[in-house]
Amino acid sequence: MTGLEGADLSVALLNITLLSTLFVIAIAIARLRSLFAIVMLAGIYSLVSAVWFVALDAVDVAFTEAAVGAGISTVLFLGAMVLTSRTAKAAPNMRRHIIAGLVVIAVGAILVYASIDLPGFGDPNSPANTHVGVEYLERTKPEIAIPNVVTAVLASYRGFDTLGEVGVVFMAGLGVVLLLGFGERALGAQLPQGGRRREEEDDGGLE
Repeated sequence: MTGLEGADLSVALLNITLLSTLFVIAIAIARLRSLFAIVMLAGIYSLVSAVWFVALDAVDVAFTEAAVGAGISTVLFLGAMVLTSRTAKAAPNMRRHIIAGLVVIAVGAILVYASIDLPGFGDPNSPANTHVGVEYLERTKPEIAIPNVVTAVLASYRGFDTLGEVGVVFMAGLGVVLLLGFGERALGAQLPQGGRRREEEDDGGLE
C-alpha cells in the first residue's frame, strides 16, 4: 500500500466515523424526551458537522456551522426552554411517526439519487475546478493580494452576499429574541411589586 492509498483510506475512515456519529446523535435526538438533552445533543451535532466540513476542506462552512449551529442556535433554544417545560409531550398516536418516517425515507432516496450525477470529491475536471475555481485562483493574488482564496471570495468577490447573509442571521436572532419576550421579562423583574400591581390594575381597567 502506497502512502497516497493510505491517506485516502484514512480520510475515508474519518468520514465514515463522523457520519456514523452524526447518525447516532440524530437517532438519540429523535428518541429523547428531555428538551435540555436534545438541545445539548443538537449542539454536539453541529460541532461534529463542523469537524466533518473541515475534513472536506470547507473551512468557511465549518465556521458558519460552529457559530450558528452550535453557538447561536443553542443559546436561543436554551432561552426558549425558559418559557416551556423541560420534557416533550408524547405523541398521541404512532401514525404520525410512521408518516414522518416515510417522508424522511422518500426525501433521502431522492437526495441520494440526485447525488449520483454530482462530480467526485476533489475531481480536477469538475466545472467548479475548471471554470470558476481557476479564475479565482488566477485573479485573487494580483487583484486583492490575499493569500487565502476562500477569504478573498467571501470578503471581496462575494462581499455583498456575505453581508446579506450576516444581516439575515442577525435579523432572525433578533426576531427570536423579540418573540421570546426577554425584554418584557427583564422589565418585569426590575419593577417593584407595587409597580406590577399598578400595571395589572391599569390593564384591567383598559379591558
